[in-house]
Amino acid sequence: MAAMTSSARPRLNRRLAEFGTTIFAEMSALALSTGSINLGQGFPDTDGPEEVREAAVRALRDGRGNQYPPGPGIPELRTAIAAHQLRRYGLSFDPDTEVLVTAGATEAIAAALLALVEPGDEVVALEPYYDSYAASIAMAGGTRVPVTLRPHFEEGASFRLDLDVLRAAVTDRTRLLLINTPHNPTGTVLTRAELAAIAELAVERDLLVVTDEVYEHLVFDDAEHLPLASFPGMRERTVTIGSAGKTFSFTGWKVGWVTAAPELVSAVRAVKQFLTYVSSGPFQYAVAEALALPDSYFEGFRRSMLARRDILAQGLTEAGFEVFRPAGTYFITTDIRPLGEKDGFAFCRTLPERAGVVAIPNAVFYDDREAGAPFVRFAFCKREEVLREAAERLQAL
Repeated sequence: MAAMTSSARPRLNRRLAEFGTTIFAEMSALALSTGSINLGQGFPDTDGPEEVREAAVRALRDGRGNQYPPGPGIPELRTAIAAHQLRRYGLSFDPDTEVLVTAGATEAIAAALLALVEPGDEVVALEPYYDSYAASIAMAGGTRVPVTLRPHFEEGASFRLDLDVLRAAVTDRTRLLLINTPHNPTGTVLTRAELAAIAELAVERDLLVVTDEVYEHLVFDDAEHLPLASFPGMRERTVTIGSAGKTFSFTGWKVGWVTAAPELVSAVRAVKQFLTYVSSGPFQYAVAEALALPDSYFEGFRRSMLARRDILAQGLTEAGFEVFRPAGTYFITTDIRPLGEKDGFAFCRTLPERAGVVAIPNAVFYDDREAGAPFVRFAFCKREEVLREAAERLQAL
């Protein structure tokens, strides 16, 4: 049989063949073309603190960061990240060897997985998961092994982790656990007991852990965010990822970071330097100032998002959805079956015409599309008046 010629081969690397245009681009375009309220993609419709924006302007005018910043990130920001981790969680990191600034959390995820995973390694991830996880595992040549968070309806609808299923998913080929808490898209915040069990499993099976904690400041009700790195045996095996975009509402700045033991940071930095090398120079100075804001800012931000969560949750409930009230993040997952629907893709593609609102079908976050089929995600990081208008429009359902 003749070998396939170069021109006959698909242009996209076969590892990424399953990844086309993201659902976020499709739904955002649909929002524009129909004039709908976009509750699909998770970005705020207002900017963050004025003093933080002015810090970026000042850095630009003073000529700080207009040229290449240092590869690991400017010292001021690395010091601020370390101080934040110490003040909030009692975790001590050396700014010079244990902190790395990245082009948002998405680059941090990609660089960590490309650095730590080799072809054939298995990566256990909590499903549903942020779409870049699957793509990054594929680029690294790893095999993703989903552990699905299942819906529970007793004492309030929520998604929970089955620890027995997690343990069973780990094999001799497992290299790494990819954990996300607070969890996008379900809004689940892993409990102390769940995190302790994950830590025990990682130590017992000698696993590395990458933990995405970008929504660390958005936890509600009785939930508490606890960094996995703070648990026994986890400091030396955990890569923790954070982001300024979610906490300060400047998602376009793309400033993220990694904190980890020196050998892990060195590995991630070795990859990161060949992805973006550096980024966001002036914004790094502004984020350094943002992380030093008083606790009142973080608490006020949390309360503001809690109020918005409740506005949208009430509107969705009144519209007939089964609502999984999130304990964290700024997303609400709903079940569309009470509306007589069962296909989230079809529902979301017709929702703009039916109600003038855009949402995201959760099935895009699943390997098992059937498991995610009846669930739809709405973002509530919008102005309260926008959420009230969206809630009113959804009554048409």
